[in-house]
Amino acid sequence: MRRATSAPRGPRQALAALWRGVRALWHGLRALTGDDAYERYCAHHARRHPHQPPLSRRVFCAEATRRKWSGVNRCC
Repeated sequence: MRRATSAPRGPRQALAALWRGVRALWHGLRALTGDDAYERYCAHHARRHPHQPPLSRRVFCAEATRRKWSGVNRCC
């Protein structure tokens, strides 16, 4: 009886599996660093506010920077 394995069978499948792993790592890194914030904002905005246009990337980044640096940003 043959065992089912998830290992790639040839070089193309191995390359495809490697590429999927790299893409998953890249998306995880972008999420961890907040680099995908505008894409997440656009997805949220499309779900929750479909009849209003989203902010442009430039305005979104300016607002995020203003929120980040306004007010007290320390514990003591």
